[in-house]
Amino acid sequence: MVSSTPPSKEVSHEEEWMKEGPSRPAKWWYSTFHTVTAMVGAGVLSLPYAMAYLGWGPGTTVLILSWCITLYTIWQMIQLHECVPGTRFDRYHELSQHAFGPKLGPWIVLPQQLIVQVGCDIVYMVTGGKCLQKFMEIACTNCTSIRQSYWICIFGSIHFLLSQLPNFNSVAAVSFAAAVMSLSYSTISWVGCLMRGPIPDVSYAYKKIGPADSMFRVFNALGQISFAFAGHAVVLEIQATIPSTPEKPSKISMWRGAVLAYFITAICYFPTALIGYYTFGQDVEDNLLIALRQPEWLIAAANLMVVVHVIGSYQVYAMPVFDILEKTMVKRFNFPPGCPLRLIIRSIYVALTLFAGVTFPFFGDLLGFFGGFGFAPTSYFLPCIMWLAIKKPKRFSISWLMNWGCIILGAFIMFASTIGGFRNIVADSSAYQFYS
Repeated sequence: MVSSTPPSKEVSHEEEWMKEGPSRPAKWWYSTFHTVTAMVGAGVLSLPYAMAYLGWGPGTTVLILSWCITLYTIWQMIQLHECVPGTRFDRYHELSQHAFGPKLGPWIVLPQQLIVQVGCDIVYMVTGGKCLQKFMEIACTNCTSIRQSYWICIFGSIHFLLSQLPNFNSVAAVSFAAAVMSLSYSTISWVGCLMRGPIPDVSYAYKKIGPADSMFRVFNALGQISFAFAGHAVVLEIQATIPSTPEKPSKISMWRGAVLAYFITAICYFPTALIGYYTFGQDVEDNLLIALRQPEWLIAAANLMVVVHVIGSYQVYAMPVFDILEKTMVKRFNFPPGCPLRLIIRSIYVALTLFAGVTFPFFGDLLGFFGGFGFAPTSYFLPCIMWLAIKKPKRFSISWLMNWGCIILGAFIMFASTIGGFRNIVADSSAYQFYS
């Protein structure tokens, strides 16, 4: 007699690993320091430099508009995380698949998201190396000077170890320390500027450069500001670590954490941008801490804080990339999951971002280019497009008009700052000696 019960299908270890969802033990305040770590980073130190090209009125307006628009779009993403009952969109590209279809969705979001995450990690390699170099120059005046490229390599070597931490929850302590450091060095930056006072003959006029160069530099400044609002690329991954029940969905805890994070962001960004520009005017450098000289012990401490912060920021942006790379290797190339795969994939990724950072250490231009090409879409208008596709607000309603306004402004920033950043990288590279 043949049994009518079908034989049970044995699930392989690889299939089980692929289906395993993110661990969800996080509290609401985890989202605060993860978001602060992801957002407040290298970009805050370049805001006075962006102000030097935009001026008081336009610069302040763009900064306020960016803060308001990105707070609105991060609210949209938090609301869309569980827009289908019983389903959680734990990745940006998963939500895009729901909005635009399983085939088109990943192609719309995934390239932009990877540009943001990988671009951030490259910039953080440069930032960490430069600030480590500055710290040592102040702390040890008699030490032999070594090349900037070596400092970037020293900073990058830390990530070969930290990248082996398995997931977001395992880097919570690092992320918390990074968030505290971001608030600390931002405060030191603008307090140091106040203590110094305006430089002699400070000028707030636009920099005296040719009309064409001035236009490209303004475009690049828009990208630098958009780079400063970069948390959207990992917001769904952060929300995925928070538990959710019908009585208390994850969007409540995540929104509470995001609001606190944006409050911290405001008290980091606005004083640093405005007071930094007030102190140095058109002569401000693209990294405010590099421009400050006194008091030496405080500036040295602030640079070390930046190093600690970008260590955490690098890991927050790298974790989703690690997840994508490892699952791709398991699914498409049948690599067995586990420590050997993690060691190989993550070490290669760290090595590649380190190589890119050593090769292209144009701090301000990198911010502008990546800010326009990747951050403007993911932070300014892709959430709005997905909201229109999923929620379908009534045409010409307030929601419909707000979303289209964000889309138009975000698209302009994307095109302008991408062109400006790329042009400035080309112009500055002609005068740069690689691996110096």
